[in-house]
Amino acid sequence: MSIVVIGVNHRTGPLALLERVTVTVDSLPKALASLTSRVNIREAVVLSTCNRTEVYAVAERFHGAYADIRDFFCELGGLSPDELHPHLYSQHDDAAVSHLFEVAAGLDSAVLGETEILGQVRHAWEFAQIEGGAKATLNLLFRHAIETGKRARTETGISRSTTSVSHAAVEMANEHLGSLLGRRVLVVGAGEMGEGVAVALVAAGAADITVTNRTESRADHLAQRVNGRVVPFHALADAIAQVDVLLTCTGSGSVLIERETVHAARAGVDSPLLVVDIAVPRDVDSAVADLAGVTLLDLDNLRDWAAKGTEKRSVEAASVRLIVGEEVERFAIDVTARQAAPLVAQLHEHAEAIRLAELDRFASRLASLEPAQRAAVEAVTRGIIAKLLHTPSVRLKEDVGTPSGERNAAAVHDLFDLS
Repeated sequence: MSIVVIGVNHRTGPLALLERVTVTVDSLPKALASLTSRVNIREAVVLSTCNRTEVYAVAERFHGAYADIRDFFCELGGLSPDELHPHLYSQHDDAAVSHLFEVAAGLDSAVLGETEILGQVRHAWEFAQIEGGAKATLNLLFRHAIETGKRARTETGISRSTTSVSHAAVEMANEHLGSLLGRRVLVVGAGEMGEGVAVALVAAGAADITVTNRTESRADHLAQRVNGRVVPFHALADAIAQVDVLLTCTGSGSVLIERETVHAARAGVDSPLLVVDIAVPRDVDSAVADLAGVTLLDLDNLRDWAAKGTEKRSVEAASVRLIVGEEVERFAIDVTARQAAPLVAQLHEHAEAIRLAELDRFASRLASLEPAQRAAVEAVTRGIIAKLLHTPSVRLKEDVGTPSGERNAAAVHDLFDLS
């Protein structure tokens, strides 16, 4: 049994490919069900962000799991294996553990050290727990990943300055225009990313902020927070006509702003328009870039821009890698430790609780027994439990630290629903 990660990220695939393999929140239950129903996969967590779509899995056989997850990506994006293969990466065991810990720590993000990814890792894990995809092994793995991400941000300066994709998008716009002071800005999307964008705009000096969102109450809440105003979503085209900067960050999953919409909105407007689209899939039709007076920047541009600042944090990144190395070792120790004595004790405690509950359930029928007869019942039931659990207990202790031991420990955790 192995821990594996297989995926596509901003380094291995273009934005157009990432869009095709994005897993939305609404489609996560189906995705997890599809993965865990495959013969070589015991557990699965799907992490899908603007920078990556990755599947973390507990695999019975690595090559079989690789084929299963590759097929999942092909089905998801309508891709052939030949189209996908050049962009797909995979790691297993310690390398997979290290990769997840680096992701959680912000080392694998386009914006080095960004903070949003830690929450995204946590949400992916929590969702997989709810859907039954994450069990004993991945629960332990992701618990350690969250701890690694927290250590990276509290013990190093990896997250100083630019701390999120939304923050970076505003910084990029500010640099492109020279300043956001006095600029009229429209934010499309009032979710987590939209909130990050709006707050960063205020910090950058933007004072004329308009917010729109399909759910107007969320737009109203965000606008109040940044002292902005709300425009109804159906009036989006009119709003585009009146701004200098358009920042989009929804989770719609499809294009919201077509070329013709922008063309009609900007007809007769002399001032230029900067469009920054950080949604995956993109909110804005790529053909908007062809319009006169319109500049369109997306996540590809953001990654190129963010790469310039990576060298400044290289010392911090080295410190984070030391933390990752320590945490990978600690995880390996915990995996070994959970295979033997604590698990055996937990298994026996679980069985004893069931024995006592059954005796309690039949208490009225046993009430007439003499003390000696009651003692015999106790002895017989304890003996049955001891004999049933003897061989599993011995095997768990003998195989500790081996692949077989890890597989058996995970099976015991799952079969007996041990925490």
